[in-house]
Amino acid sequence: MIPLQRPPLQPRLAAELERATAQVRAAGPNTASGRAAWRRAVRPKAQLRLMLRQMAPGLERCMYCGDNLGTDIDHFEPIAQAPLRTFDWQNHLLACAHCNSNRKRDRFPRDPATGDGLLVDPCREDPADHLRLYLDSGAYDPLTVRGEATVEVFGLNDRPELVRGRRMMFAVVKALLLAWQAAATPAAAAEYAAALREIHHADVLRTVLALRRSRPLALAVLGPEVLDALDRIVADPSGLTG
Repeated sequence: MIPLQRPPLQPRLAAELERATAQVRAAGPNTASGRAAWRRAVRPKAQLRLMLRQMAPGLERCMYCGDNLGTDIDHFEPIAQAPLRTFDWQNHLLACAHCNSNRKRDRFPRDPATGDGLLVDPCREDPADHLRLYLDSGAYDPLTVRGEATVEVFGLNDRPELVRGRRMMFAVVKALLLAWQAAATPAAAAEYAAALREIHHADVLRTVLALRRSRPLALAVLGPEVLDALDRIVADPSGLTG
C-alpha cells in the first residue's frame, strides 16, 4: 500500500451524492436501503469510478494489494456498518475483486476500547507508519495493531502471488533503474522512467525510494550501481515525477 491523494469533487457530483445520502436517511438508514440506493446510482458511480481510477497507483491498480486491476468501488467502512456513508466520497476506494469480494467483504475490525476502525486508509495516512515491506522477502511486517489488521483482512502476506510478486518487482525496479541510467537516448530513458512510475506493486518502488534516507542500508540492499542510478533519477526533473 502507498499513500494516495484524494481530489475534491466537482460541485454537481457532490450535490448528487448529498441527495442520495438524504434518500438513504429518509428511507431509514440500514444495510438494505444503502445497498438499494447504491445499485440505483448508475451515473454517480461511473463518475466516482473514473476519479478513483485516476488516483489509483500504477495502471489503475487495487489500492489495497497493488497488484490486480482495480475494478470495484469499495466502501472502506462497509455499507452494512455505516449506511449513511454509502455516498461519502471519503469512504470510497478502488479495489480488485479479490480484495473487495473475497477478502474484505463487510469486514471492518474496530478497536474494542474506542470503536475506531483498524484498517489503514491510504488516503488519510501513510501506510508505511503501520507496515514495513521487506524487499528481499516480499513480505510485510506489521508495525502496529492497525498494520496487523490490514495484513490479515487483505491477506497481504498469506497470498503467495502477492509476496512473490513484490519480491520479483524489486528485481524489476533495480533493472529499470540501471536501464534508465544506461539509456542511449532521452526517449529510451523516458520509457524506462514511465515503466517505473506505472509498475505493479508501487509499494516496492516507494520502499526503494525510502531507502535513500539511510545511505548505509541503501548501499547494502541496492548496491552501489543501483543506488547511484536511484540518486540520479530522483534528481532528474524528467525522471520519476514525469
